[in-house]
Amino acid sequence: MTPEAMTSEATASKAAAPEAGPAPAGECTTGPQRLECLLDGPASREIARISRLHRLAAAKLLRGLGLYPGQEILMTLLWERGPVRQSELIRKLELDPSTVTKMLQRLEQSGQVRRSPDPADRRAALVEATERGHELREEVERAWARLEEQTLAGLADEERAELIRLLGKVSENLCAQTSECSAEARNEVC
Repeated sequence: MTPEAMTSEATASKAAAPEAGPAPAGECTTGPQRLECLLDGPASREIARISRLHRLAAAKLLRGLGLYPGQEILMTLLWERGPVRQSELIRKLELDPSTVTKMLQRLEQSGQVRRSPDPADRRAALVEATERGHELREEVERAWARLEEQTLAGLADEERAELIRLLGKVSENLCAQTSECSAEARNEVC
């Protein structure tokens, strides 16, 4: 067989061969598709992508209000509950204490919140929205309404309802696998 015929036969053989499935995890250590190989779950990859894009869109809307993503959730808790112990905020937000402390420092420096000793337990700190913080509420609600519309643009009402139902199931699945996901958090929506 001539070299040209061998090359032609090898090319035809490759074209006829079925595509290989994802490489086993141990075989994902090299090559240009390494990241795609490691992140082979299409649903998980899309959820991660959407989460990142949603956070970027939220950041863009909140930036004009002087807030960072996540701070609006903390503020919403304060608007709805009034003065709250810092330890309670940490529990409700299900974030690392240092993250919540940094959020509170930024909000306090910008005049949105005030921390003071809890009269019932001087070792604990109470956190409350200031008047300036309360003034943000309507603007934050408008920003979230805009974010909701941007997120769901092009979806019919039935599609929106189905998406929300499916995301709820995904959330339940992940909560069931996460020890840090409290029963309260499973049912609570900020």
